[in-house]
Formats: sequence, structure tokens, C-alpha cells
Amino acid sequence: MENKVSRWCLISMASIPLVMTLGNSMLIPVLPIFEKKVGISSFQSSTIITSYSLAAIFLIPVAGYLSDRFGRKIVILPSLILAFIGGVIAGFASWKMSDPFIWIIIGRVLQGMGAAGATPIILPLVGDLYKDDDEKTSSCLGLIETSNTFGKVLSPILGAAFAAFLWFLPFFSISFFSLISILLVFFFIKVPKGEKEEPKKLKEFLKNTKKIFKQEGKWLYPVFLLGIYAMLILFGVLFFLSDILEKVHDIYGVKKGFVLAVPLFFLCIASFVTGKKIKGETKTMKKVILLSLAGISASVIFVGYVNKQLFLLLIVTSVLGIAIGAMLPTLDALITEGIEKEERGTITSFYSSSRFIGVAAGPPVMSLVMKELLNISYISAGIIGVLLIIIVMKFIKAEDDNSASSNPAVTPT
Repeated sequence: MENKVSRWCLISMASIPLVMTLGNSMLIPVLPIFEKKVGISSFQSSTIITSYSLAAIFLIPVAGYLSDRFGRKIVILPSLILAFIGGVIAGFASWKMSDPFIWIIIGRVLQGMGAAGATPIILPLVGDLYKDDDEKTSSCLGLIETSNTFGKVLSPILGAAFAAFLWFLPFFSISFFSLISILLVFFFIKVPKGEKEEPKKLKEFLKNTKKIFKQEGKWLYPVFLLGIYAMLILFGVLFFLSDILEKVHDIYGVKKGFVLAVPLFFLCIASFVTGKKIKGETKTMKKVILLSLAGISASVIFVGYVNKQLFLLLIVTSVLGIAIGAMLPTLDALITEGIEKEERGTITSFYSSSRFIGVAAGPPVMSLVMKELLNISYISAGIIGVLLIIIVMKFIKAEDDNSASSNPAVTPT
């Protein structure tokens, strides 16, 4: 069977996580500006990130079911349109209203709904396009995760640059990028046509989902925990950096965007290299996860202690970025290659939802602890990383690379 995916199809798939990442991460460096312009507290500004993520948490599993039932592309396109509309609402409210905060949140919720229907479906779509080819699947997932992380590198620079021109321009820019992705997906993503099967009814879907979690939960739940942990650390640290660069180091605007991009650049490189190297080998994946957790645990505890020395702060956060960047595509590959095609959309959606829990919690948690409990919170994060190392060693069992089990993530019992 011909299993060729065009370059434009890859670009189109990569554009979706790029756009959705820009939709969230681009606002982090400009949250202090929003606080001044809209007259809101640090905690309220953090909800501009959280509202986007909360909407995604609850709707992602629904989108996964709909994509398994009706098709990936049919769910992705309306979702991108929602993201487009959300950006217009948030931007227009900021531009024309004297008290725009509630409408900004409404726009962000719509964008989160769009993210729920677009980003997680990319993982099973990759699995559909590269059937039974773990090496190509891992490589493509590395590209997708790299696009995601490259969006994080661009985000602080673009967000700061747009806000320097007009403080509410980042909202409108999200709509512009969404429109580009809509066109790319519409014209270039060709979903493979297999034998048409009768879609599962909701009752059967719920029964099958429960069965999968019962059978595979031993390794799935730890992977979900790792996704939550990685994104909680990442967005908590980014929120903290955005605040500390202005208040301690007097770095503002586009310059601040470039400084914020430094650890994210290393995260992007690590993600790309890891995606190329893991090649569907579960033993390698487990080693990468363990090393990544060790790197996160060892580096995150120092973030608070070095926050007044900019050079040391960038070194520590860059090590943190490398560790998170190596772990993310590895988790993607474990989920995508460890679940059968029929349920892949559903399970990857639950996984993506778990990641958004970390994104949602990071900024508000950091806004609450960074005044009184900064170092304690970072030390606690390091301890949690050590506990996760123990969980991974116990519950994610790597097989021999030559074994031919349909599930690469667990040892058959």
C-alpha cells in the first residue's frame, strides 16, 4: 500500500500546534501589560491563560470521540474557525471597550474550544497516515512537537513585538494565524481512505474507553501524570520569568521576548533531536523519560535561588527546557504507538487534555506562590519529579526492541 505523505501535508499538520501554541504562549510576555491597560491583578491576568486551557481540558475528549466517529479533518476545520472567532472577539473587546476583561475571557474560552478540537487530533492523524511504520510515526511526531515548541520560541518575541505596536494586537494576530492554518488544512491534508466502518455509538464508545483504561491504565496513567507535570512546570516557570524579568532585571518589550525565548529555544532543539532518535524503540523512550525527569528535578529547584542573576537563571531554565523538550515527543510516541488505531483519537485526546491541566494550573499557581513560597514551591516540584521517576520505573515496562507486541509500552501479562 502506498504510504506517502506530501511535504505540504506535513506543513499543514505542523501549522496546527504552531497556531495553538502561539494562541497561548504569545500572551505570557504581555500579561504585565494587560494588567496595566485593563486594570487587573496578577492572578486575573493569569486567568487569560487558564480560561483557554480549562475550555480545552473538558472538550478535548469530546473532540477525540467525534474525530474517531466522523473523521479527523471534519473536526479540525470547525475548531480552527472557533479559534479565529475567539481571537477577533478578544481583540475587538480590548480595542473598543472600556472594561474588556470579561469579553477577553469569552474570546479565550472560544479559542480554547478551538484548541480542544484541533491540536490533539493531530496525534492520531499522524498514526493514521503512517500505519504500521513506527519509525516514520516517531519522526513525524518529533516534527509536530518541534512545531509546537518552535511556536513557544516565537511566541514571546512575536507577542512582545505586537504588543509594543498595539497592546491588544496579539489577540488579532491569533486569528490571522488561525486563518492561514484553516487554508492549509483545507487544501493539503488528505485523510487516507480505508474501508468505511460503522461509527461506534456513544454507549459502545464509553464501554470501550473504560475497557482500554482498565487494560492499559497501568502505563497510561503515569504518562498522563508526566504530561501534566511537564506543562505545569513549563508554564509556571514562563509566567514567573515574564514577571521577574520586568520587576528585577528591568527588561521589557521585545528584548524581554528574546530573553524568554532562550530556554524555549533549547526546548525546541531537544524536542526535534529526540523525535528523530527514539524511532519507536520503547527501551530508548523509557531511558529518555527517566533522564528528562532527572534533568527537570535537578534544575527546577534552583530557579528561585538564581532569579537575581540573569545569566545563571537562563542556564538553569535552559537545562529545564532541554529536559522538558526531550520528554514531550517521547510521551507523544508512547501514546500514539501504544494504542490501536480505532481508539487512538480518544486516548490521545485524554492525554492532550491532561497536558492542558498543567497549562491551566501553572500561571495561577505561580501567581499565588511566587511572593511568599517561591523556593519551597520549586523544591516541591523537584521532589515530585523524583517521585515520578519511581513511578515510571515501576509502571512503564520496556520490551525488547525485537519483540512484536502490538503495544510497545507495556510488557504482556
